[in-house]
Amino acid sequence: MTARRTPAAISDRAAALAAFAAEGCTAPRTWSNAPGDRYGRHAHGYHKVLFCLAGSIVFHTADGDLELRPGDRLDLDPGTEHAATVGPEGVTCIEASR
Repeated sequence: MTARRTPAAISDRAAALAAFAAEGCTAPRTWSNAPGDRYGRHAHGYHKVLFCLAGSIVFHTADGDLELRPGDRLDLDPGTEHAATVGPEGVTCIEASR
């Protein structure tokens, strides 16, 4: 179970949607949070692919923190426990499952 960050993986929402389609990801959805919002520790039963579109967010994992900025990609293997803290300017992300 791992979490991986790929810096500057996309340039915009259209590029994220194209990446999802090319990888066979399902149900892309966009979400936003206010500065300082937090997500408690949890895990998913699927592979999560997420792109940061605006702002920033830090994902906290057992292997360390991963900060995402616009264009960055996060891959979370099924069962990878993580929490998150939204950056000072808020965040907008798009994610899908694989």
